[in-house]
Amino acid sequence: PQETRAAGETELWLAIDGRFAGVFLLADTLRADARQAVEELRRMGLRVAMLTGDAEPAARAIARQAGIDEVEAGVLPEGKLAFIEKLKREGVQAAMVGDGINDAPALAAAGVGIAMAAGADVAAASSDVTLVRAQLRLVPAALLLARRAVRIMRQNLFWAFVYNVIMIPAAAAGHLNPILAAAAMSLSSLSVVTNSLRLARFRRA
Repeated sequence: PQETRAAGETELWLAIDGRFAGVFLLADTLRADARQAVEELRRMGLRVAMLTGDAEPAARAIARQAGIDEVEAGVLPEGKLAFIEKLKREGVQAAMVGDGINDAPALAAAGVGIAMAAGADVAAASSDVTLVRAQLRLVPAALLLARRAVRIMRQNLFWAFVYNVIMIPAAAAGHLNPILAAAAMSLSSLSVVTNSLRLARFRRA
């Protein structure tokens, strides 16, 4: 029994006519890409924790396989929500990944809620992002894409600001031909669109 608990296995004993007939060992299996996803998140400088309603031994066993050190086991939905709220009070922007009904409150409260499309509908409805494939390695990919999108938006705002600061006063003072001003405006819009289209070339998973 101690060995099975350490391995995170649950024992089911079978009796026939009151006599012992056998025992079954049940255990959760780790997603094939879970450890890779955790490693990539850590390389991005992110803290990774696991929140689960499973018992402590089973949770610890799965966490060890995934390479996660911080584990909160035996947590009810309100416990997951409280964990996210605690991080927010500490000034931490947390991303929550889940696929079950029990994850919905925490997904809704997190800075970014990420749900698996193959999970419960309420989890997807409560999240900000829904991954259409049930692959955990898409989580770091989604975060990288978001970071790149924010960086490109900032670039676009910067160049649009530079254009307006230079061109509008020049046009108002009559130093810029209206045709050239219109062409410059079109060029500015084209540069913003072209810069944004770089996101279409994003390939991470």
